[in-house]
Amino acid sequence: MKNLIVILFAFLVCQANAFRPILLLGNQNLIERTCKQTPFYDLCIWSLKSNPESRDASVKKLAQIMVDSLKTKATETFDLIDELLQDGLALDPEMQKALTSCAERYNVIIRGDVPEINAALKTGDYKFAAKGANDAAIEANSCEIEFPTKSPLTDMNKVVHDISVVVASIVKIIQTKFSF
Repeated sequence: MKNLIVILFAFLVCQANAFRPILLLGNQNLIERTCKQTPFYDLCIWSLKSNPESRDASVKKLAQIMVDSLKTKATETFDLIDELLQDGLALDPEMQKALTSCAERYNVIIRGDVPEINAALKTGDYKFAAKGANDAAIEANSCEIEFPTKSPLTDMNKVVHDISVVVASIVKIIQTKFSF
């Protein structure tokens, strides 16, 4: 009798665990389907799969996770700009002017665009959310072209731009899904 109970228990544990990957796979498929509709698939996949909140998220939550990623990367870029302004790079007047302009642009992303996107997602104003994400992408590109020579922010500007485009793409998926 004891052996039967042990075997039955082992069978039930195996059965319960057998369905677990299917549940996770279902949302992994949502992440992959969503990211395939963005121009930066690998960045989208990496950003979402590295966040545990994406495990059982809706498309709207995936958009929110990407907005959080945008804010994080924009803040990191802003902090680097601040360091560079305090460093010797800012001694060159043209470089100082470009870095100061970029600081203003990233301030707009962090204090303007990101809150705008968040508010629009909460209220269901997806057109406005997409506009905010596209504005952030433009700000990152505009920062890049400020520099008279090679920009020390090229890689970070590209990441912020690309994340912004992914946000806009996911918002457009939501917008299409909810437009009547």
